Amino acid sequence: MSRSTPNAAMNCLGPGGRREFLRMGLAGFASLSLPGLLRLRTQRSLQAAETTSREKTAVIMVWQPGGFSHIDSYDPKPNAGSEYAGPFSNIDTAVPGLQFSELMPRHAQLAQKFTVLRSMQQKAGGHPAGSMQLLSGDPDTRDKPKPRYPDWMTVANYLRSKEGPRQTPLPAYCGINPPLEYNGPAYLGDAYSPFTVHGDPNSPTFSVPNIGLSDSGEVRRLGRRSTLRQKLDTLERTFDQQGELSALDEFETQAMTLLTNSKTKEAFDLSREDPRVRDRYGRNAWGQQLLLARRLVEAGVEVMTTSLSGPLCGRVQNWDDHAVNHNVFEAMRFRAEVYDQAVTALIEDIYDRGLDKRVLVVVTGEFGRTPRISYAPSTGAGNASAPAGTTQPGRDHWPRAFSNIWAGGGIETGRFIGATDKRGEDAVQRICGPGDFLATIYHHLGIDSSKTLIKDFNGRPTPIVDHGQPIPELT
Repeated sequence: MSRSTPNAAMNCLGPGGRREFLRMGLAGFASLSLPGLLRLRTQRSLQAAETTSREKTAVIMVWQPGGFSHIDSYDPKPNAGSEYAGPFSNIDTAVPGLQFSELMPRHAQLAQKFTVLRSMQQKAGGHPAGSMQLLSGDPDTRDKPKPRYPDWMTVANYLRSKEGPRQTPLPAYCGINPPLEYNGPAYLGDAYSPFTVHGDPNSPTFSVPNIGLSDSGEVRRLGRRSTLRQKLDTLERTFDQQGELSALDEFETQAMTLLTNSKTKEAFDLSREDPRVRDRYGRNAWGQQLLLARRLVEAGVEVMTTSLSGPLCGRVQNWDDHAVNHNVFEAMRFRAEVYDQAVTALIEDIYDRGLDKRVLVVVTGEFGRTPRISYAPSTGAGNASAPAGTTQPGRDHWPRAFSNIWAGGGIETGRFIGATDKRGEDAVQRICGPGDFLATIYHHLGIDSSKTLIKDFNGRPTPIVDHGQPIPELT
């Protein structure tokens, strides 16, 4: 079956259980082997010689789960009428002709450091399908319980793993409260899922368990006990037809390194940051998540994802601003200051630290919100929501047009791409779809999506992007 992204996108020119294993604190290292590391390095020595000479690029994706209102942020429509326009005024930005909602003054001041893509669209109106369309290129508009195709983060991790041994103790792919609810590795297997960190990095009790062990006796015991797997290794590989054990070798190597290398703990330790930098990002969950993301890519992580969700979003803890969930305008106002500060601090920091050529920052959700305002009774009181039964305004799912922002990555910034109609209902200029979104990210990571195939569950070569190409203004 052919993979394809929405037809409109053509207008743009431009194996298992790893996640749970890590979440349980890497306790299963009693049965892991180290010989796999030696085999893996021997097999890839030639490839490594080619890849160590160039600096690895990286991507930080900041995810807005639930769908971000483009009308009340990066693509305001003040003349659309009271049924569409919200209560917020527009403000000029540092880019002539570009205006944002008044909720984002820091974005307005920093607009020269990023580019706004205002003409994204996809075809799925549900959160699962919408997320799968944008992050994996799955054209299916039906919501599914699990993804059919691997998301771009897993694909990039898989492809980078074929380049040779890593020159850093950190994994290639990390997630801080990452967007995993509707996405994942699919047929690539969990060995290529992220090293996942959960919790609030701003909490005084925040820690990442079982990294950088300092007890040398414990490290030696792990090595001795790992010979159990070694004794079974030859027999297992006799039946390994799909190379799954090689992937497991790589996973074991990565996990063992996380346990035994002291530098891994340093990368995750926010107390090593200048307090003024921490203040700059904001002393809250979102600000410290994005600061930790910057620390990790600077230390060698190549694929970094984090979701802006939880209490800072409002009562239902995401951006899904239906009227039954939130008063959309109170929700946007409730989260705006923290969002505005955290995202702009990340972008500014990428440039200040000279990471802007190597690190690409992408901020997006799965879709936008309806330009037309809807009204319904609240289902409960809380932050950004009136008491149950109170009629309040909301905006619903809207995949036909939405915005995202791009920074770093060596791209030309200080501009906006594409446009929506006068009410923000449809993308009408420079329309871009999921295939273009994915191809652009792969391009930055040095992956030619037009030529790259990966075998699916049936052994069938499957393109990582179908019907899409890098967006020229973002390459």
